[in-house]
Amino acid sequence: MSVPLSQLIEGLERAYPPALAESWDAPGLVCGDPGDSVTSALVCVDVTDAVVDEALDLGAGLIVAHHPLLMRGVTSVSADTPKGRLLHRLIRGGCALYSAHTNADKARPGVSDALADLFGLHDTVPLAPEPAAPLDKWVVMVPEGNAEQVSEAMFAAGAGAVGDYTDCQWSVVGTGQFLPQENASPALGAIGDLTRVDEERIETVAPRAARATVLAALRDAHPYEEPAFDVFAQVALDSDLGLGRVGRLPAPMPLREFVSHAARVLPTAPWGIRAAGDPGAEISTVAVCGGAGDSLVDAAVAAGADVYLTGDLRHHVVDEARRAGGPAFIDAGHWATEFPWCTTAADLITGLGCPARVFTTCTDPFTVVPS
Repeated sequence: MSVPLSQLIEGLERAYPPALAESWDAPGLVCGDPGDSVTSALVCVDVTDAVVDEALDLGAGLIVAHHPLLMRGVTSVSADTPKGRLLHRLIRGGCALYSAHTNADKARPGVSDALADLFGLHDTVPLAPEPAAPLDKWVVMVPEGNAEQVSEAMFAAGAGAVGDYTDCQWSVVGTGQFLPQENASPALGAIGDLTRVDEERIETVAPRAARATVLAALRDAHPYEEPAFDVFAQVALDSDLGLGRVGRLPAPMPLREFVSHAARVLPTAPWGIRAAGDPGAEISTVAVCGGAGDSLVDAAVAAGADVYLTGDLRHHVVDEARRAGGPAFIDAGHWATEFPWCTTAADLITGLGCPARVFTTCTDPFTVVPS
């Protein structure tokens, strides 16, 4: 069965919205024609010669990588450059390349969710949450008989969406009153007469970016010449998206046991893992971040983590955090903490109708260790 590449990209970008990516990042389609069809895909952390070899041997029409091949600026993709050589091989072989990087780090389920799942962490939340999209709260007074037409118009303009639910509102009936003045054109009542009407108070929310559109829809659908309404800008809230995760183990265990457990459940990289902390300290709350995570050390401390597991931890960052009473630390390596996501991504692609497999060979560049 073949699936249009454009359809796979749409599915990947629903799961890993490009807008979540850091400003310096470069996720997305690197090469390939969205109009082509794909019969199989290969998922990896890094795009290497071995990955391209396997993709072309399998006849895969798509590689989905975590790390962008062209993340930093280039002036040439000539075939005599390392990256250009890979791109020329992919293009000649009819294989597209797509990357999902920091957008996949922040998404849910994303890179750190896959890592947290290896340890069975409960009630996970981001270590560095993204702000939720800013919302307005709309309160509109409408004659009972016109309430549905007004709310439907506002919904069509973008109001009333809460998570996976649409057409959301709360309402109650009360009495409204008004006194039309000389130049008014009242839909109900008469000039000079105090008018009381059974009105429905509709409350709903809408994205702040849709404010003008929702207001226009409200005015167009409302029977009154001068609708009565309020708009409140809601306070900024955190979303459930963002870098890293922190949650609770199913049962506490000493650090020494947790380190051994981590070595068992994580994919094996040549140089293994290392830890800093009191071996006998009880571990219950665990923070994780796939890839290079020492920028989130302060967030792990603030989250009350007993241990922070990530990759590429630097000596002075860990030393200073430990001196200040911070958690234990486990450096499990960059590749090993990101690799679990590959299965998540492969399952996603398979669910879109395109069989996908994971490139399982370790692509950690540190491969020489003492024998």
